[in-house]
Amino acid sequence: MTSSLLQPRNGDRLRPLVVFGTRPEAIKLAPLIRQFQQNSGQISPIVCSTGQHREMLDQVLGYFSITPDLDLGLMRPGQSLAGLTARCIESVDGVIEQHQPDCIVVQGDTTTVMASAMAAFYHRLPVVHVEAGLRTGDLGAPWPEEFNRRVAGLVTTLHCAPTQRSRQALLDEGVPDSQVRVTGNTVIDALFWSVEKERADDTRWRSKYPMATADRVVLVTGHRRENFGGGLEAICQALLELARLHPETQFIYPVHLNPNVKGPVHAALSGCENIHLVPPAQYPEFVWLMDQADVVLTDSGGVQEEAPSLKCAVLVTRDKTERPEAVDAGLAELVGTDRELIVRRVSALLEQSNGRSQQSIQDNPYGDGQASRRITDWMLSQS
Repeated sequence: MTSSLLQPRNGDRLRPLVVFGTRPEAIKLAPLIRQFQQNSGQISPIVCSTGQHREMLDQVLGYFSITPDLDLGLMRPGQSLAGLTARCIESVDGVIEQHQPDCIVVQGDTTTVMASAMAAFYHRLPVVHVEAGLRTGDLGAPWPEEFNRRVAGLVTTLHCAPTQRSRQALLDEGVPDSQVRVTGNTVIDALFWSVEKERADDTRWRSKYPMATADRVVLVTGHRRENFGGGLEAICQALLELARLHPETQFIYPVHLNPNVKGPVHAALSGCENIHLVPPAQYPEFVWLMDQADVVLTDSGGVQEEAPSLKCAVLVTRDKTERPEAVDAGLAELVGTDRELIVRRVSALLEQSNGRSQQSIQDNPYGDGQASRRITDWMLSQS
């Protein structure tokens, strides 16, 4: 697995197997798949969905006009991580056997990524890891994502690092310099394409979310396992206090479908006049909501990258982040699940004359919207 070459087995076109299972993976791989399609004379992708986030995943694929060649449908009610991992390894193994791709492309740090990378390793198949090199240094935070991405990194051939910091993390782990390239993050490619489209015609979103046009808007997301229980309860209590302190501010919370999130959030926050608990937003409407927000309170990795490009102030409800670049640049701040700190920092941002960040889009350390082109060019140069 030390070679950086991606050699076509049949014909002149490179045939990568692109595997994803969750909505964030699909969002971040969609612009890369579209870039592959624009280079169809040189590269012919096999697009495979594991179906890890079924309903939300299908919405994203439809939005980007991507139809998977293969849908593995791995999800089961009440399944364990071990069960999902086992089925994913076995299923991707079968896909590799049947379709004989030249390499496998994965993105990020999900169970799909780890299992697919392992299946590729068993076939001595090169792995291209998009968004490589993110590290917190703590296997328990985020859990299990830190473990997943480290396992994938061990067997990766081409590490597509989104930032210089992630590149350095890989070099510090002993990855050869020739196998690491800073490409930027494909999430910014997707964001720029989407926000332009949604700004051009946002009538439906203004009708669906009239509260999002208020003078002050706070957008909230939360789904991390490490915040289940006491952490999520503290965040909810902070939101209740903020809603009382800032009655003119509208708090919009698309609530994750996981019962460990949905149940406690609705129990704590239902009935508060200026807190709006809404179903999970489809990608285009979530982009539009971010574009309207003054402050984003989130534990999401992707939102930490997207929101700064839309000049949103970002408060991260985690104690550690594998995306410290935004924190270093003053575009985001870690507040954990400390109720008092969340209240204090959100209040301070709302009380500014303009709550939105004054940083320009060009200050975003995560890229300029050209990551997919750079990744494609690099892959083709190795074939």
